[in-house]
Amino acid sequence: MAARNLPPDWTELPDEELLSVRMSDLPLRIEGTVLEGRIKQLQAELEAHELNFPAHFYISSEWFTPDGTVSMAIPFYLAHPRLERLEKAQMLVVEGGDHDWCMRILRHEAGHVIDNQFKLRLKRRRRLIFGPSKIPYPEFYDPRPYSKSFVQHLDPWYAQAHPDEDFAETFAVWLTPESDWRVRYAGWPALAKLEYMDELMRGLRGKQPAVTSTQELDPLRSLRYSLRHHYRRRRRHHGLDRPEIYDAELRRLFSDAPEYANNMIAAQFLGKMRRPARRLVASWTGIHQYTIDRVFEDMIVRCKELKLRLAVPEEQARNEFTVLLTVQTMNYLHSGRHRMAM
Repeated sequence: MAARNLPPDWTELPDEELLSVRMSDLPLRIEGTVLEGRIKQLQAELEAHELNFPAHFYISSEWFTPDGTVSMAIPFYLAHPRLERLEKAQMLVVEGGDHDWCMRILRHEAGHVIDNQFKLRLKRRRRLIFGPSKIPYPEFYDPRPYSKSFVQHLDPWYAQAHPDEDFAETFAVWLTPESDWRVRYAGWPALAKLEYMDELMRGLRGKQPAVTSTQELDPLRSLRYSLRHHYRRRRRHHGLDRPEIYDAELRRLFSDAPEYANNMIAAQFLGKMRRPARRLVASWTGIHQYTIDRVFEDMIVRCKELKLRLAVPEEQARNEFTVLLTVQTMNYLHSGRHRMAM
């Protein structure tokens, strides 16, 4: 358990010491951070559609919208740059860490809030088009990458996870300024969902919400466990504590043997080819680049841990690693390591 008194210089603590801090002791707020501006942008987008959106935003452990409320939980690490760096070190990626990504998630969660505010899941057409909300959430889901029955907004094909996520994803695409969704989804079965969403939201213009509860579930002040405990649980949930799964494949291209000591460091080599390889794999598979980058980062970290260096000609390494990245990204999606945040 972390100490109750947080030192004034807590932002200067090394990761190992910061991990001992109790989450409820973190002095965080939304006001005065980049989150404040992003929330204002979201509210402006909703106001442009004349939607009454008295949402309540608060800091918690991760992104979610408590059922039956107009509250939206935002993960703590987005409230301070030091915690973003810790998140990156622990989880390899900062979910919502840049402006565009954060706005995509905010629009998605706004879909859940709208759903709650107006009890939309009770509408017959809503259930017919998206499916019943009462279906249990899966621990993980098996996406169909080429399905055109779902919009593509958050990664990986999150609309396919559950009817409520399908609704929230469709709302987010509808809300996104200049998304040109009628053109983007022309000929897709998903277009019918967007047209229904447009009709539904037009009908809600200026209406007062039926639900106004701002109850908070798991606010940061109530999380009396350490950051270390939080990340241990999250890494286990997302399968990040099994770095050895890449070892055999990586050692076909890289080595820590003495005869390769003067060759390029594997992590440096992968860093150079990161962007083109990511784009190529995305074009081959249709998988979002954020998913590919998560797998890529995991393998780079493993190369550093194993102190690997290039062991084959560069051209061979580029070609074979691109194939390896494709296979491992597909494995990531189908092994349950893209488990849903529950």
